[in-house]
This record gives sequence, C-alpha cells and structure tokens, in this order.
Amino acid sequence: MEYRIQSTGEVKTQGEVRRMHSNTSLPRVWDANVCSALGIDPVLEAPKPEVTGYTQAIRNGATQDANGNWVTAWQIVDMFSDYTDDEGVTHTKAEQEAAYQADLDAKAAASVRTTRDAKLAETDWTALTDVTMAAEMSTYRQALRDITDHANFPHLQDTDWPETP
Repeated sequence: MEYRIQSTGEVKTQGEVRRMHSNTSLPRVWDANVCSALGIDPVLEAPKPEVTGYTQAIRNGATQDANGNWVTAWQIVDMFSDYTDDEGVTHTKAEQEAAYQADLDAKAAASVRTTRDAKLAETDWTALTDVTMAAEMSTYRQALRDITDHANFPHLQDTDWPETP
C-alpha cells in the first residue's frame, strides 16, 4: 500500500511512512483517523494503461480521480531515444527499436519451435515401425514441421496451428 504525503505530494510506501514516524506507535491497519493524524492519503492502485509500439507505462506519482480518491498516476513514454555512448558512438532510436524487435522475434520463434517439438513428440508413437501412420497424421506432422514457413511466423495465433487429427 502506498500513501501520498499531504504536505509535499510525495508518494511513499507504508514502511517509508512508518520510518518517518519512527517514534510513534502505529496500528497494524491504518484507517481514516490514522491517515488524518499522519497527514497522508491512501493511494489506490489504478490499472496500468495499455501500451502500443515501443512505449511503456511508468508510474508517475498520484492523481485524484473523479471521486476525489488518490490513485496511481501513469505516464506513457517511449522506450528508446537517440543517445551517444561513452565511446562517442551515436545510437539511434530506430536501431534500438530494430534490435528490440529482433530479440522479441527470436524469443517468439524459440517458443513456437518448443511448442512444435512438443506437439510432434505427442504423436511420435504414430511413427513407430510397428504402427501404420494414417495419412491425416502424416499430413499433420508435416504441417508441424513446416510451421516456421507460415506467413505469421513467429507470431502465430492459435488458429495458425494445424488441427490434431
């Protein structure tokens, strides 16, 4: 739980508020009377906003909602910006975004391959020498092996996977 200090507007955790009042015996549960005596307002958790592209939501203090409650304030900011490193090399926002997307794609591809391998392993028994594999199973297994050629690879939807016969 977090609290807004009325005099400064700072947001602090309950532990930080307790340390500010280290010579005061405080109850375990803080009601409106305790908050009033300490000069604090409880800050309610607001849902984190959805982000798109290469942005992120960061906490930015507290703000009052339509009911007068203090709630977590969120700010949407770019994940990347141009900068020059210690060696004097300039790194552009575009190249950082490309590297980030390449990393996301590589992780998604690894996840697809892991899922594909598990689905193949589930049907390996159909490929034993003493079992005659049905044509549908053969087609299914080949579709699993070809999943990396799918137009949506590596960002597959559930409907992109072949149906198990």
